[in-house]
Amino acid sequence: MNAVLNAKLTWYATRASGLVAWSIVTASMLWGLTLSTRLVRRKGAPAWLLDLHKFLGTLSVVFVGIHLLALWGDNYVYFGPRELFVPMASAWRPGAVAWGIAATYLLAAIQLTSWAMRRLPRRVWHAVHLTSFPLFGAATVHGFTAGADNTNLLVQWVALTGGLFVFFLGTFRVLSPRRRPGRARRWRVTFRGLWTRGEQGGDRRGAAGHREPVA
Repeated sequence: MNAVLNAKLTWYATRASGLVAWSIVTASMLWGLTLSTRLVRRKGAPAWLLDLHKFLGTLSVVFVGIHLLALWGDNYVYFGPRELFVPMASAWRPGAVAWGIAATYLLAAIQLTSWAMRRLPRRVWHAVHLTSFPLFGAATVHGFTAGADNTNLLVQWVALTGGLFVFFLGTFRVLSPRRRPGRARRWRVTFRGLWTRGEQGGDRRGAAGHREPVA
């Protein structure tokens, strides 16, 4: 009886943690794309907007870890360290499992460089961060080829909706024009010149003073 319960527990834990991990990865990507496309104004926005993106990334690592532990503890199909981390080493659906392993490695690379972002060149961090798109694709293929819930209508609609949002926001991000620092200059109003002219007998009407560019 206990063996049956343990087998079912690990099986449900494997399925649930995989679905939750995919959902969190998708949410993290959508939130990051929303911030990078300025649909949410980054300047002047509270710090928790970016912190939420970081938190979702870290949370996805946690659930991927739970997914791996549940697979390791499952007695129905054997998964050891070799089967969990070496592509095509699993006797059970090796291609489907390889997609999941590839997604795990991409997620690890993205999160490690995100945590070390301040110590890395921005180009390196950005290049690694762009692998979020292959990560999303590999995780989605893994879920539909290895998961037991791929025939669930709700899962199919959630995956389709998430994929469409990632596609449209990613396309919008690529096609959106980039602001050039030389042309994106703002102006501020100062009153120093106004009082100087007033002391010299100049015009005291003082509409707005003179403007100084701010880079």
